[in-house]
Amino acid sequence: MYRLSLGEFLIVTALAAAASMAVFAHADKHGNKHATAWGIATFLALGIAVPLYFIRYWLRGRARG
Repeated sequence: MYRLSLGEFLIVTALAAAASMAVFAHADKHGNKHATAWGIATFLALGIAVPLYFIRYWLRGRARG
């Protein structure tokens, strides 16, 4: 198992938190009913949730337009 140093852990946590807040803000701004869930999912699974959220946003935007 890979062990992170304290500095690495803090950097990874800060990046996940920043991405989480950005996705939450974007989802909330665009009226998504599950903005909080997207924010939490982004924090817990950054590499999966962010692409899913933006693909979903892009597909819904094209369907409306």
